[in-house]
Amino acid sequence: MASTVLVVTALEDVTADWVIAALNEREVPVVRVDPADIGPGLSFGARIGAGVLAWAGRLVTGSREVELGEVAAVYYRRPTPYAARFEHLPAQQRDFAAAEARHGLGGVLNHLHGATYVNHPSAVTAADFKPGQLQLAAQLGLVIPPTLTTNDVKQARKFAADHGPVIYKTFRSLPRDVDGHTGAIWAQRVDPDTFDATLTVTAHLFQAEIPKTGDVRVTVVGKKVFAQQIAAPDGALDWRRGDWDALLHAPIAVPGAVETALHSYLATFGLVFGCFDFGLTGDGNVAEDWVFIECNPNGQWGWLPDAGDITAAFADILSTSTEGGGR
Repeated sequence: MASTVLVVTALEDVTADWVIAALNEREVPVVRVDPADIGPGLSFGARIGAGVLAWAGRLVTGSREVELGEVAAVYYRRPTPYAARFEHLPAQQRDFAAAEARHGLGGVLNHLHGATYVNHPSAVTAADFKPGQLQLAAQLGLVIPPTLTTNDVKQARKFAADHGPVIYKTFRSLPRDVDGHTGAIWAQRVDPDTFDATLTVTAHLFQAEIPKTGDVRVTVVGKKVFAQQIAAPDGALDWRRGDWDALLHAPIAVPGAVETALHSYLATFGLVFGCFDFGLTGDGNVAEDWVFIECNPNGQWGWLPDAGDITAAFADILSTSTEGGGR
C-alpha cells in the first residue's frame, strides 16, 4: 500500500517545513522535492505500457528516493519555476528545456495514480482566475462587490460614476524584474478623472469600494474551517501592504450559509484547501455581512495565530491518505 507523502516545493519554504515536521511526528514517510532541481541533483525514470497501466519508476534527490507507486499524497506548495533552472541558457534553449521539464517530469508528478493532491496544480491553475472566482462565488449565493473588468475608458468611467468610490486591483502579482526582485500593487482607490487611453493597453479590474467594518481571512483545509478577523493599525484599505507582524487578529465565527458555500466552492474547483478573503460590512453575524473578495488556492497561512491548528489539518489529510484514504 502506498505510504509516502511527496512534498513539492522550493528549498526554503517555512510553511512546508511545518507540515513536514507534523508528518514526521506521525512517523509518515516524507520525500521533499523541488522539480526545478532536475539535473544532477534530481533524476527520475518513469515507465508505462506493456502491462504497466500507471506511471512507475523512481524519483531520486540528493538525500531521498521514492518509488512513484509508493506516493499516497502530494502536498503541492510553491516549487521554483522550471525556467529558473535554465536561466543561464539562451532564450530559445531556456524556454525549450523548461517546457520539456514541465511537461515531462511535471507531467508525471501531476498524474500519480491514486494519490491525493493538496492541491492539484491543474485545479490551482483553474481556480486562480479572479473572474471565475467572482462568478462562482455569486452563483453559490455569496455577496460580491459590483465589479467591472475592462480595457474600455468609457465603460470604466461609467462604472465609477454608477458605483464610486472605486477600487482598482491587479489580477496577478508583479513578475520579477531583470534583477530578480518582486513587488506588489496593492488594492487602491482610483480617481476616474485619471482614466485615459493608457487604460486600453491591458485588462483592468475595478470594484465598488465596500464600506468595511473589517477584513476576514478564512482558511479551509478539507472539512475544517479557520477564520480570523484582521485589522491593520493604520486602517489601511489593503491590510497586506503593511507590516504583517503589526496586524491585529481575532477569531470569528463563520455563518453557516457562508461555510456551506465555501465547501461547495472548493469542490467545484476540485480543491482540498483554499484561503478566502472577505470584507465585513456589519458585525459578521449574518451571511449578508460577508462580502467575498477572492480565494487564493495556494495561499499563505503560516503567519496566522492558528497556524498550528492549520498545520495539523494538513497533516491529518496527508497522513490519512497514507493509511488508505487516498483516491
